[in-house]
Amino acid sequence: MVGLKRPEIEMSLEEKDSALRELIAGYGSLIVAYSGGVDSTFLAGVAHEVLGSENAVAITSRSPSVAPEELETASALAVERGWRHLIVDTDEMNDPRYLANDGRRCFFCKTELYTHLDRLAGEIGITKVANGANTDDLGDYRPGMVAAKNFEVVSPLVETGMNKQDIRDLSKKMDLPTWDKPAQPCLSSRIPYGTMVSVEALGRIGKAEKGLRELGFPVVRVRHYGDVGRIEIPLDDFERFEVVRSEASAVVLGAGYEVMELEPKGFKSGGLNAALGELGTRTK
Repeated sequence: MVGLKRPEIEMSLEEKDSALRELIAGYGSLIVAYSGGVDSTFLAGVAHEVLGSENAVAITSRSPSVAPEELETASALAVERGWRHLIVDTDEMNDPRYLANDGRRCFFCKTELYTHLDRLAGEIGITKVANGANTDDLGDYRPGMVAAKNFEVVSPLVETGMNKQDIRDLSKKMDLPTWDKPAQPCLSSRIPYGTMVSVEALGRIGKAEKGLRELGFPVVRVRHYGDVGRIEIPLDDFERFEVVRSEASAVVLGAGYEVMELEPKGFKSGGLNAALGELGTRTK
């Protein structure tokens, strides 16, 4: 892990919640990089409760690497909750370093995002920019955290020792609909490192995954191997998948793939990271 160390904090859930709110209050004002996922939604909710919409802003990026329905859902929730919400168009797809898709892809993506958020913070008078990283993120390869450090982006969930389960439990108490939402990283994460990122590939992935979720598979990845769309779902879903295999095939082929495959090992978050050692491109 780069950028942050796991804090040695042993507190109850209520103590962590209190510490988080005290920390956020101390910022005075805050921009939250709000993707609509479990962590950033929780952080945006707490920020608005503590600071109010005058001093808290949730900002979501719009780009081909974000599934359109994710942006729509995030926007709708912000409206429902009365949060101050802005959308920024990020331009990572015009950065050849991002498109090259080596081990630094997330670094360039987050650098693009934080450049916009840093500029907006200055324009609207916000003192801090925060991401939704939590302590469970610290054991994985996260080059985006290097970009966060470069822009002095804070990680209040990490600083108060919150893990993913803490966030889900507190989100449920706040009646946030994301409390049990599956993780949904950017669509580019489905493309193997070393394979160029393209708008066409992202469109295929997004369309295929949306269709598979509509078939009843909320946890799903479609890994992009050229004309092959390889589906990853939890092993527990394999039996049900066989019942709807023909419908699933129609979804994947309809998205633009020529072949559908089912990954026999099942779903694994960050499953493509194993190739990073071979590329030798981890961000230091």
